[in-house]
Amino acid sequence: MTLPFYIVDVFTKKKYAGNQLAVFLNAQDLTTTQMQEITREINFAESTFITAVDAENNTATIRIFTPASEMQFAGHPIIGTSWIVMNKIVKHKSVSLNITVPIGVIPVNESNELLWLKAAQPEFLDVFMKEDFASFSTVSITDFDERFEVQEVTTGSAFVIVPLKSVEALQAVKLDVDKTAQWLNAKCKTQHKALYFFSLEEGILNSRMLCIENNQLIEDAATGSASTCLQAFLLKYLTNEIKIVNNQGASINRPSQIYFDGKVKEGHYDIKIGGKTQFVAQGEWYVD
Repeated sequence: MTLPFYIVDVFTKKKYAGNQLAVFLNAQDLTTTQMQEITREINFAESTFITAVDAENNTATIRIFTPASEMQFAGHPIIGTSWIVMNKIVKHKSVSLNITVPIGVIPVNESNELLWLKAAQPEFLDVFMKEDFASFSTVSITDFDERFEVQEVTTGSAFVIVPLKSVEALQAVKLDVDKTAQWLNAKCKTQHKALYFFSLEEGILNSRMLCIENNQLIEDAATGSASTCLQAFLLKYLTNEIKIVNNQGASINRPSQIYFDGKVKEGHYDIKIGGKTQFVAQGEWYVD
């Protein structure tokens, strides 16, 4: 059996930047084990598997995997897969699409040359002691942005949002792999455990996503799911409306741009992230 597949770079204005994604078509007959093995072989941050497409009604169902596990929700895979469906699969041009993932239906639409997804309502989880970070990282108490606490937030996948006062402090972050894994496992009650560091300095937003996967420190080039959590965090604690670009990936030489457009009113969050997708390659994958 062979599967058509595509490779795209997501949340970037040019190829060979942003976050890589492999998208597999006609994957409905694959087992979970096969999807996991293929993803591990590709070894991108995530790969997606399209198990159903209804072109007439502009809907698709996908599954998302990292090399280690299946994700319930992830931003760059949804944006990148939506671009493939809208540009390579459906015969008629559409500016909207509903993508079904394990947490539910995610609306995606095209506007101003960007693809946008609308996130689920956020949950604000535990607040953590800033002093903890000295035990597993190079972050000192003076590196934190005093306007904010450290808090775990989820819109489907959870991230510990860590506010730092400057881009210099952000770029200087280093983690001890074993001690970070111990802290995340002890503190985070959700299945997905990761740290999302950010700095908001003079109106410029920069971020880094760091997690432990297969006993290795992983840094992501562009993390859409974390960006929805960060947007919710900023809407709750800083402003009730936000339009800004989140810059990620520079520290691993894959700069990305994740656009924020959100607001909160009477406790209801309207969280949207957007970005550009660049087409890189296509081919066939052989499955035993």
